[in-house]
Amino acid sequence: MRGEASRIADRESRDSLAPKLRDTREDAWRIGNELFTITKVLDDSIQLERALTDPSRPVADKVAVLKELLGDNAHPMTMEIMTDLVSRRWSRARDIANAVEDFGVDAMMYYADATDATLQVSIELYSALLNLPVVRAKLYDYQATSEARVKLFHEVFSGKTLNKVTMRLAEHATCNLRRRRYLETIQWLINKFSRHMGESMVTVTTATPLKKEQIKRLVEVYSAKVGRQVHINSVVDPTVLGGMRIQVGDEVTDNTVVAQLQNLHRKVQTEATPA
Repeated sequence: MRGEASRIADRESRDSLAPKLRDTREDAWRIGNELFTITKVLDDSIQLERALTDPSRPVADKVAVLKELLGDNAHPMTMEIMTDLVSRRWSRARDIANAVEDFGVDAMMYYADATDATLQVSIELYSALLNLPVVRAKLYDYQATSEARVKLFHEVFSGKTLNKVTMRLAEHATCNLRRRRYLETIQWLINKFSRHMGESMVTVTTATPLKKEQIKRLVEVYSAKVGRQVHINSVVDPTVLGGMRIQVGDEVTDNTVVAQLQNLHRKVQTEATPA
């Protein structure tokens, strides 16, 4: 959890620079990639994090460190973001890496906006990444090297027609685990995209495709429930047999036939157990 100083620094920096970052449009792809690279470098060097967040060190010295780190090839917006961040006060040295990553995700969202792919990426984060099979444990294995995890990632997703923003976000999360669990990372990305769109993503799993009338009714019900417009992400899974499984953030309502059968089975077992 970030301290108060870090929360203020992060919020004020992003509020200040968000319009400029948004205006970079297609260049936001390059900026996001540069910021993800910097996040990894910072995570790998506590000494560098301390050098860039030391409150007793002049900002000019920190900027000099940045120029040595980034060289002349970084996008001007990347340099402006990093200069702004090192000029602020942080509760802990490692919090600056969190802020850099936040900016990196923001850049990817703005690139998705510029290429009309924001909704597609939001849906893919749910349907392709949250539903990733058991191999996800290997993608997020702390014992494996980042190179091995990324290699496996490309093998798993080879041939899949996912948007390149979805792929880059997933690759970043796989390459640099950042002391997070898989589901925590993907849910964090989904929530950021949902807030960015001003919507909530509601995932509805059914045995057969939803009808237009059902989708319309679900939008009405859940928009009223959360107080803002929602998008329905419909997932078809014949194994649920019937009914609906509805997920909004971390809240899950499972009224599928298979869930009811499982509940019934547990109830029978409990009643059959001798007192």
